Amino acid sequence: MSATMNATLVYKGITDIYNEANVSGNGSVMGVLNIPPSLNKAINILLVGILFITMISLGCTMKISKIKAHLFKPKGVSIALLAQFGIMPLTAFSLAKILQMEPIKAVTVLICGCCPGGSLSNIFSLAMKGDMNLSIVMTTCSCIAALGLMPLLLYIYCQGFDGLEDAVPYVGIISALALTLVPCAIGIAINHYKPKYSPFIKKAGLGILPVAAVLVCGLSYFVSKDVVWLVLTPDVLTVGALMPLIGFTLGYMMSMICRLSPKCSRTVSMETGCQNIQLCTAILKVAFSPQVIGPMFLFPLVYYTFQCAEALLLTLCFRCYRAFKPLAEDGDDVKQNGGEAAMMAPQITA
Repeated sequence: MSATMNATLVYKGITDIYNEANVSGNGSVMGVLNIPPSLNKAINILLVGILFITMISLGCTMKISKIKAHLFKPKGVSIALLAQFGIMPLTAFSLAKILQMEPIKAVTVLICGCCPGGSLSNIFSLAMKGDMNLSIVMTTCSCIAALGLMPLLLYIYCQGFDGLEDAVPYVGIISALALTLVPCAIGIAINHYKPKYSPFIKKAGLGILPVAAVLVCGLSYFVSKDVVWLVLTPDVLTVGALMPLIGFTLGYMMSMICRLSPKCSRTVSMETGCQNIQLCTAILKVAFSPQVIGPMFLFPLVYYTFQCAEALLLTLCFRCYRAFKPLAEDGDDVKQNGGEAAMMAPQITA
């Protein structure tokens, strides 16, 4: 296969791979995935809506004074960005190569690995008693940085797979990333100029998101119920289980090597392993046609499941550790919080 194969030939090869499998003995997988245009459009709209609500809610948690505080002392954010866009894409690439994944599987895993951090990391950072200011600033900064870094990293790592050089829809990915910044900026503006509306918007978002997520999951299952087993293969499950675990582990180790506090290290760990699954799903569903992506558009759900399970397990282990050593850890946190408040006070007053 030529290294300069264009996207059309890649898509044809991907289609041939999936057409080899039969469903119920009387039809190809790709035939089953001929989703009615109206249903496909409904799923796309719901995915974009979920992404919009998530980002505007995230923006409503941001305060310009806190952003400035971390930007003036960017060590934590810089290390977190390096971990997010260094560890996760390399992990995705390495696992895809080691497991010799098929083209569509490889590009799906790479897109997931190159995504910025997700808002779920903020929840787990809170559960792990991490630095919430760093967590929220990191999530926002990674979304902004992804506008340039995600296409660049995909271009670099796709060179390692024959035929994927021209198969990634860079324009669609850049457009999706740019659109995430708009609602985030709206949320920041609301929180700055009309802070009394922020709690209402966050509560409304938390109420709408579960309903929209259930609808998307239901519709996705309806259109792929006959081929969902194709995504539950050993290689996909292995990647889904190892990627977040490696991200959590190496993110923490990297932070400790760089001499961040335990509180910030736990935050970077959560930010590294938790990917923006809403963005990943939207990119896969909107940028690729059903005939191209096949059942792999369900991979983010596989990753999300392992990501939550492993983060919950780490949180449980941390809580148990804190139960045995509460005094030293709590003292460090109080001391650090006092130092952070002292540093931020002059800037807030200014």
